[in-house]
Amino acid sequence: MRKIPKALTIAGSDSGGGAGIQADLKTMTSLGVYGMSAITSITVQNTVGVFGVYDLPPQVVYDQIKVVVEDIGIDSAKTGMLSNAGIVEAVAKAVKDFKIPNLVVDTVMRSKSGDPLLKVADEQALKEKIIPLSVLITPNIPEAESLTGFKIKSLEDVEKACKKLYLDGANAVLLKGGHGEGDKVIDVFYDGSRFEYLISERINTKNTHGTGCTLSAAISSYLAKGYSLLDAVKNAKDYVHNAIKHSLDIGHGHGPLNHMWQFYKDF
Repeated sequence: MRKIPKALTIAGSDSGGGAGIQADLKTMTSLGVYGMSAITSITVQNTVGVFGVYDLPPQVVYDQIKVVVEDIGIDSAKTGMLSNAGIVEAVAKAVKDFKIPNLVVDTVMRSKSGDPLLKVADEQALKEKIIPLSVLITPNIPEAESLTGFKIKSLEDVEKACKKLYLDGANAVLLKGGHGEGDKVIDVFYDGSRFEYLISERINTKNTHGTGCTLSAAISSYLAKGYSLLDAVKNAKDYVHNAIKHSLDIGHGHGPLNHMWQFYKDF
């Protein structure tokens, strides 16, 4: 039998289904990868906002990863919402203990509605414990500003931020341009030796809930399938662009992407 690629998402649960592990597992399934999950937090959430966050004990997070790796095995993993230092440290320990490959870190700090998902006091733990273990981090502009300590207003600032994040411990950076302005979205990839500029048309829609989760899950999926890092990023960006293009007008706030756009384009 053909080997099934397997990917693990380590992230929070979104009861609205548009972000978090729900978005990750939909993405992985859509891309032909067997998805597994280790839940870090349970959020009370819909398209309008986050109304409650309940963190799991760090040992429970560690144990979820442990049993999945020991029984099923994984080809790649991604992190999403890691809401406190205890969870960050538990995940970092699991990554090292079980030699988890191809770790993509989505530096989740706030939801699409602006609600905090990582305590400010615990951002340093993310920088020191998790980021150096990853093959790629995927911050958006506000997250990159928080991680680097300076404002990003231009493409030159983006390049400066990528270099600082790399020097601070990231093995590669994909700095996402969705929060920028103009009719083009420019995502910048940097691996310490080269910049790659990934440009796409900006889609005029409010239905972008879960975009970051989906992108990192897609990158993780392509890595699980054996793609190179840059090819995984390029293919994932194309997948997300189409998922936004065919997004779902659900709820009263920021609607979700259409993770199954290849199969269901006309809702």
